Amino acid sequence: MAFTMELPNEAAIKREVLQQVKPLPEEVDQLQAVAEGNVAEILTLDIGEIAQKKFILQSIESFGADSMKSSAAKNSMLQMTVGSLSRDGDEGGVVAKGLMELHRELEDLDPSLIDFTKTGILGLVFNPVRAYFARYQKAESAIVEIIASLDKGKKSLKNDNTTLEIEQQALRDLTRKLMKEVQLGVLMNESIEKQIDAARSRNEEPEKIKFVAEEILFPLRQRIMDMQQMIVVNQQGVMATEVVIRNNKELIRGVDRAKTVTISALRIGVMVAGALYNQKIVLKKIQMLNETTNSIISGTSHMLKVQGAEIQRQSMEATVSVETLKNAFADVMEALDSISSYKQEALPRMRDTVNQFRELAAKGEEQIQQLESGHKMTQ
Repeated sequence: MAFTMELPNEAAIKREVLQQVKPLPEEVDQLQAVAEGNVAEILTLDIGEIAQKKFILQSIESFGADSMKSSAAKNSMLQMTVGSLSRDGDEGGVVAKGLMELHRELEDLDPSLIDFTKTGILGLVFNPVRAYFARYQKAESAIVEIIASLDKGKKSLKNDNTTLEIEQQALRDLTRKLMKEVQLGVLMNESIEKQIDAARSRNEEPEKIKFVAEEILFPLRQRIMDMQQMIVVNQQGVMATEVVIRNNKELIRGVDRAKTVTISALRIGVMVAGALYNQKIVLKKIQMLNETTNSIISGTSHMLKVQGAEIQRQSMEATVSVETLKNAFADVMEALDSISSYKQEALPRMRDTVNQFRELAAKGEEQIQQLESGHKMTQ
């Protein structure tokens, strides 16, 4: 069988079986020589010679009989063997059950189905990470037992395949022998048929022609047909065995993958789940810190914005309000106007007052002078 990465199918297995049991060209040449010798012996037979005639008839009768009996016995035994061994490959087999149990355990431990971010009262009481790792530790012992069971099943499958391969090879050998016998029978059939036609054309003994056709050619053809049917049955047996062997190999590879890839993937998944949970906590803290920082920055920028605008507004305005200055200036001007008016009004009164004070002063001076004059007179 040539190297190929294509998936096998029934037709491919059948072609492979036929190729393995088909007679080789040199074997066909040998069979051709045997067939010609047998036909020559038959044609030179004296039908009156009882012993020779009986020998040829018994040879035709027993032709391929041993191979057919052995094939029938081997097929019967192989059927029971395959029926017994194939149970390890169906849903009730040890390996298949172990793989299904492992699958269920892994499904329960799938980290992607666990909510590690559960909060609130349930999150405090039932810590999701602690609960998950507790479940993993509990399941790991069960997984170890399943793997041990799978190892036993794998060993059993290998032993089964060894048994099946031995039985299959024996059936292949029988089929190869039958193929050679069929080839010999076909060559003899073709040669005898030609010789009968030639004898009839030469008007040879009708009795001998009848004997060869009915007593030799007819049972020979029957035996060829029987052997051909047995070859088909053998081929089916070889193919069925091959399917079981290949299915067992797939189960063996499945066990190996479960022990290496699947279990390793589970352990890595558990480790990654824990790491991601821790990272998620750190990220949440960082997010809270970022939100606080953003709030501080936002508040500070708002204060700067408001205060800056106020400063700009104050810088654009005078220290004293213009309106206040206007009112104050108006009051001052009004006061000045009042003072001016008062002065204007007071000037005439002040003039009168001055005049009055001057008159009073003059009168007083007169009085004083009079007083002084009277005093001098009294002296």
